[in-house]
Amino acid sequence: MRTLKIASRNVFRNWHRTLVTTAAMGFAGFIMILFASLMEGLLQGSERNAVSMDLGDIQIHAPDYREDPDLYKVISDPDRILADLKKAGFHAAKRLYGFGLAASGATSAGVQLRGIDLSNESDVTQINRHVLKGKWLEESDPSGVVIGRKLARTLGVDIGDELIFVGQATDGSMANDIYTVKGILKSVGEEVDRAGLYMQDSAFRELMVLPEGAHEIAVMRPDRSTDLIAATSKVADIAPGCETLNWRELMPVIARILDLADSQMIIMVIITYTAVAMLVLNAMLMTVFERIRELGIMKAVGVKPWQIMMLVYAETFMQVLAASIIAGVSGIALSRYFEHNGIDLSSLAEGASFGGVAVDPIWRAHLTAESVAVPIVFLFIIAFLSVLYPAIKAAVIQPVRAIHHR
Repeated sequence: MRTLKIASRNVFRNWHRTLVTTAAMGFAGFIMILFASLMEGLLQGSERNAVSMDLGDIQIHAPDYREDPDLYKVISDPDRILADLKKAGFHAAKRLYGFGLAASGATSAGVQLRGIDLSNESDVTQINRHVLKGKWLEESDPSGVVIGRKLARTLGVDIGDELIFVGQATDGSMANDIYTVKGILKSVGEEVDRAGLYMQDSAFRELMVLPEGAHEIAVMRPDRSTDLIAATSKVADIAPGCETLNWRELMPVIARILDLADSQMIIMVIITYTAVAMLVLNAMLMTVFERIRELGIMKAVGVKPWQIMMLVYAETFMQVLAASIIAGVSGIALSRYFEHNGIDLSSLAEGASFGGVAVDPIWRAHLTAESVAVPIVFLFIIAFLSVLYPAIKAAVIQPVRAIHHR
């Protein structure tokens, strides 16, 4: 039996129904490809903001520093650790942290002072590229600082304005000085946005009277596709006696969301395609009942039941294939568009965050092979499962009763 020839004739026999069924499947596939790409973009943006803008892949601290971030709890030999990390192929940078009060005019706010190693920080994070207004820190200007956007709004300062920092130095003296705002950051995370005040590490050491040590060493793998656990273990061996944690341990909420992303995608596909399955089931049942006499005659002349089932599946395959092409072409095209241009949610999502990580107000898609393949594969699976009953119905038709059916 010429299955494909007969199947193609049957598909075009009632082209209105075929068009509606194919269009519905194609539209569902298109929506799921776009949804998968947008979700991948959202998750990658969140991970980028957490890792590439602030944390790094791995962080080293003095024991108990994270539980009690005391100015005196420092890593005693950071230069040796930094040199060993670079020999092992890692990018690393020292950081210093302090707390105090920043004031401008009659307004003040609590701040987290961050001393940045300008020579190495750009190898670990991209925070220097994340400036909303003004520019990043420069070695030639030790009195210049960069602050979080919400902190700038709280203090009422802009580029070129002065602010005063007041705190306590390690020798018990009053740490205070006047600084000039050189840059205001885009949203990075709640902590940085509300209280982040960045300055050069040399200026920090002079202000807080901290000539040696570091509160944190941030580490980045040269190849982020390598195993994070193995890299964490290697870094821990380089810094014995210190607390070494990777970003997944430091930000468990974000890590959990990323882990659940694939499951969420499959759940959404199943929910969406359930409606498509009902449509396919209804269309193929109607097709079978309209051709009962024809199917009866085919069985009477010797066509086997499995051949009848193959015929029904061949008709379904043609429609799903056409729907997949429609979904793939349109889904990839629109995903590519949003990958380059993004969706501007500034009026809705400005300053929004989850898990302490800022949500980028420009929502960009990220198209991957998986975001295209999963919706299309599931479309075939759901369609073939939904057509199982009509196929069996057609295969078990009794020739005599079918021929006399009206």
